Parts: sequence; C-alpha cells; structure tokens
Amino acid sequence: MMTELVSLRGRARIHAALGDPARLAIVDALTLGDASPGEIAHDLQIPTNLVAHHVKVLTDAGLVVRGRSEGDRRRTYLRLRPEALTALRPTPLTGVGRVVFVCTRNSARSQLAAALWSERTHTPAASAGTQPAERVHPRAVAVAHRHGLALDPSSTNRVADIVRDDDLVIAVCDNAHEELTAPAQPRLHWSVPDPVRLDTDDAFEAAFADLAARVDRVAPVITPAMSSRGPHD
Repeated sequence: MMTELVSLRGRARIHAALGDPARLAIVDALTLGDASPGEIAHDLQIPTNLVAHHVKVLTDAGLVVRGRSEGDRRRTYLRLRPEALTALRPTPLTGVGRVVFVCTRNSARSQLAAALWSERTHTPAASAGTQPAERVHPRAVAVAHRHGLALDPSSTNRVADIVRDDDLVIAVCDNAHEELTAPAQPRLHWSVPDPVRLDTDDAFEAAFADLAARVDRVAPVITPAMSSRGPHD
C-alpha cells in the first residue's frame, strides 16, 4: 500500500508539472531532441527567467535532466526522461494467469474481447457467460472476420466452467458485473452496450471498436504470471 501511495504521489507530481501549457511545450520539444535552456527560450519565445522556472518544475518532477556540454563546458543541455512519462500509466495488475471476459450470453461482446486480447497481447484469454447462448451471434462472427479474427460459432461457455482462482475476470456487460459474486466476481468492468439489442452491423462494429480501444488501454498495465496454460486448459 505504501509503495502504491508513493507511486500515486509521483504520478500526481508529473501530472501537475504537465498542467502548464509552457511546460507541456517544453516537454514536446524535448521529445524530439535535447536543447539548452537558451534554445528553448528562443524556439518557444518564452522569457529566459520563465524557462528557468519551468525547467526547475520539470526537473523536480523527474521529467527532465541536465547534462554538461562536451563542447562548451559552460553550456548545459536538457534531456527528457521518457520513462517518467511511462510512469503515468496506472499501477500494474500483477500475477494475472489469464484474462477471462464475461457477459450474459457469451455470444458477442465477451467473445470479441477474448479474441482481441489474444490477438493483440499474445497471452491466454477466454470468455464465458452467466446464461450462455447455444451459439455465437452470426454478426459477432462476421465483424470478427472483417477485422481478421476468427470466432468458433459453436464455442460458448458457462462462467462456472471457465473461471479459475488466478484469472482476471473482466465483465463486458453491466448485467454480468452486477450479478456475479465471488469467486467469479469481476475485478474490472467495461460497460459496453449490447450490440444484439440493435442487431445491426453498425452496432457490432461500434462494440468491436469500443472493446479494441479498451484492450489497447488496459493491456500495457497487465503483468501475466509465468504460466503455460492455454485459454481452455
């Protein structure tokens, strides 16, 4: 808990440092290359005394470091610490054995989410439903196919048959999030509208895009446990 608190304080300090337009402009400039305070002042048309103030704030936040020129030793150059920006990500979820996506019928959203997760992270994923349908919805199969993913139309599963203790359960529908209790209680909730209600290609495309964006946002903070289990071992 103390480590997480320290991490939150550090991230808050970085966010605060980036909250000023001039400091954000300096970070943008240093993303492309190193520069002296004088060059920053000239390029961004900021008075040198303000540059000094902003650089101090960025340095205190751990975003920028100074280095002495190997040519003119009187000159210093500012360098961005990219790892500090990486630290803005949420605290990682560690020891995840497998990700399991859950919805009500296991016929659309959870199936698409599992396929996306496996394809984009190359780690195990599975899906299940609280009241699984007999088959995957044809429009879910079709939208997956349009995006280069394959779904098995006959593969639906019940939550109790799939979820295990070290799984990270993500509910991709409100009903599953509200109904499930331990040990299958979801740790994360994605409130993705049910495309089956409208039953149109546009609705399924919207659900796919929503899930894809969420997978891309969450995957970097997931640290998988060392395991060789497959999706349905």
